[in-house]
Amino acid sequence: MDPEFGRGMAPRKREPWRTTLLLAYQSLGVVYGDLSISPLYVYKSTFAEDITHSESNEEIFGVLSFVFWTLTLIPLIKYVSIVLRADDNGEGGTFALYSLICRHANVSLLPNRQVADEELSTYKLEYPPEVANRSRIKEWLEKHKTLQTALLIMVMIGTCMVIGDGVLTPAISVFSAVSGLELSLSRDQHEYAVIPITCVILVFLFALQHYGTHRVGFLFAPIILAWLICMSMLGLYNIIHWNPQVYRSLNPYYMLKFLRKTKKSGWMSLGGILLCMTGSEAMFADLGHFSYSAIQLAFTTLVYPALILGYMGQAAYLSKHHTLNSTYQIGYYISVPESVRWPVLVLAILASVVGSQAIISGTFSIINQSQSLSCFPRVKVVHTSENIHGQIYIPEINWLLMVLCIAVTVGFRDTKHMGNASGLAVITVMLVTTCLTSLVIMLCWHRSPALALVFFLFFGSIEVLYFSASLIKFREGAWLPIMLALILMAVMFIWHHTTIKKYEFDLHNKVTLEWLLALGDKLGMVRVPGIGLVYTDLTSGVPANFSRFVTNLPAFHRVLVFVCVKSVPVPHVLPAERYLVGRVGPAGHRSYRCIVRYGYRDVHQDVDSFEAELVESLATFIKLDALYHRCSDAGSGSEQLDDGRYERENALTVIGTNPLRRCLSYEASHDGVSSVDAARSPNGIVEVPAAAAAAAAPVTKKVRFVVEAASPEVEKGVVEELQELCEAREAGTAFILGHSHVQTKPGSSLLKKLAVGVGYNFLRRNCRGPDVVLRVPPASLLEVGMVYVL
Repeated sequence: MDPEFGRGMAPRKREPWRTTLLLAYQSLGVVYGDLSISPLYVYKSTFAEDITHSESNEEIFGVLSFVFWTLTLIPLIKYVSIVLRADDNGEGGTFALYSLICRHANVSLLPNRQVADEELSTYKLEYPPEVANRSRIKEWLEKHKTLQTALLIMVMIGTCMVIGDGVLTPAISVFSAVSGLELSLSRDQHEYAVIPITCVILVFLFALQHYGTHRVGFLFAPIILAWLICMSMLGLYNIIHWNPQVYRSLNPYYMLKFLRKTKKSGWMSLGGILLCMTGSEAMFADLGHFSYSAIQLAFTTLVYPALILGYMGQAAYLSKHHTLNSTYQIGYYISVPESVRWPVLVLAILASVVGSQAIISGTFSIINQSQSLSCFPRVKVVHTSENIHGQIYIPEINWLLMVLCIAVTVGFRDTKHMGNASGLAVITVMLVTTCLTSLVIMLCWHRSPALALVFFLFFGSIEVLYFSASLIKFREGAWLPIMLALILMAVMFIWHHTTIKKYEFDLHNKVTLEWLLALGDKLGMVRVPGIGLVYTDLTSGVPANFSRFVTNLPAFHRVLVFVCVKSVPVPHVLPAERYLVGRVGPAGHRSYRCIVRYGYRDVHQDVDSFEAELVESLATFIKLDALYHRCSDAGSGSEQLDDGRYERENALTVIGTNPLRRCLSYEASHDGVSSVDAARSPNGIVEVPAAAAAAAAPVTKKVRFVVEAASPEVEKGVVEELQELCEAREAGTAFILGHSHVQTKPGSSLLKKLAVGVGYNFLRRNCRGPDVVLRVPPASLLEVGMVYVL
């Protein structure tokens, strides 16, 4: 890493050129489908109403100049050259930027954060915390919770607009491709054919989502490659045949002439021009599936030149044809020679389906990320491929998108209104990315605020210009993404806010270990065979729902495990670092705590593999905990905490899954505050016997041991504990979950009663339960009712 510039500007590891070429080819079908089909509707949307195509050609040449410089400045320079470098361990997208910012500044509003999370190998910081300079922006963000909430709302707005784009892009893409039939059908036939055909294709497209894209994904790249080559060849033909001098209109002077002549109507037409960069955000969002060099290579050598040739070819044709039938307007197919129009039509429809598939998959992905960060109600996520990471299917969202797409197609019935709606969604996401990248430049790359301000003002001013042109068409279609965003924002904010308040309620009402042990003596607690997994969001203490359970039914399982499944602000957590295991109470109590950590792009395990890994992790912890005590006894005779007790109640251990070497770390965690809890030698390194290999670790937060698979002979107590664990697993496992109901405090405002009392409870009743998300078998489920008064 370059200590001056940080990882964002550091040299990247080079991959073999064959791998880069293969990834660049594969990225065509996944990343560039939406961007590649934009020529189908850009000119048609631009000239739909605001401006007309005159004999002077100033309008068409001005639009071409705008398209060229927009594609150059935004996709090429902003995304390919700058934004793609702001990756989060190779992942891109809105949540990747937010994750980066949250790791470098304490601005996350997510609950149950722990210092142990910072020790994850994917939790990378550009500078160590003690070296990084404290900027005033960072201090403001960390000091004012209002700014943190505003940052999260901005991320939510970007997410909502991506989901809105998932509704609009399939509709406008397929409709624009099918509208090529207008040149071969009469007006009456066209009106009754295009809409039904578009709806049939959309139904077919969404019906295929259940099977996953991996079954037909191998066809995506060849289709887009064929479409780009076809578009380039048609563009070259039109340039050579109709107007070889069209390249002169790439001069920015033509933009000034265009605005000088068209004035307000020209500014309003920018809402159609901005559609030329539709799909640019996909380059960043899909970064995790490919690589920076592959996406850069594909765009600069193929996609960008093909798009420029395609737009220039259309402009060259239109510059020599001014008496076009108003019925057809200015579409893409009118510049296609009649002899090849039908093959081009078929290829365009296939390319539009591929482009729509990419945005649908992206919508599934971003909703899954939102759900992981407690910003979206629980939905069922189906992983359609066992081999390809990240290919998911969400049934509820899929059918909702299909209904909305068909409603948009039938309701708008033309490219103009669809383009106005899609344009506003696209440019809003880009504005959010610009704002977040500016923060990344300051907080993560540690560049000067002046450089971040230059980035923000330069690209932000361009995007604000396009945003204003889209927003002015509110009544002509732009109202749709705003309405969708408001509905989704309300859902996401209500869910996130209430989830945080529920966590705070649990934190305030948790009970102590001493209370649990004393209660057992008073009520005559009975231990039944089996393993009881108590799910909670707390990382310490005994949750209130379990105390409610044992108060009314004084019996619980012989082996008790408090399980916390949490998301951390990293894209992936390695399996070797997923489990944090510790004891709750003395060893004879047979109670443990297990914190299971997932990244926002991780795949949650099925219940069988999770149960097996959990029991294996508990067994490993028992052995290593005994070894830890022997090491402590050898070093200091005994280990005593500050309060005089010998039991490490809140110690957590990272259990690795490597059978040859297991790495563990002890961390005494009290609501996120860590302290070292190990016997240390004078030089600050933990002493371990010769049977275990010692690994040096700083004495700041935690102590690491590396234990070989051939561990010493375990003590009798360890054998008994392992035997009880084995017997408990054979007896069966019960999953204890809280079934919550939320109500507001007396005297709460009407808005709070509507949002929390009505809105959240409605969402909770109509979304998937935690048992479905955690994949708990119904026969082993035990729900405990819990009323939250917020």
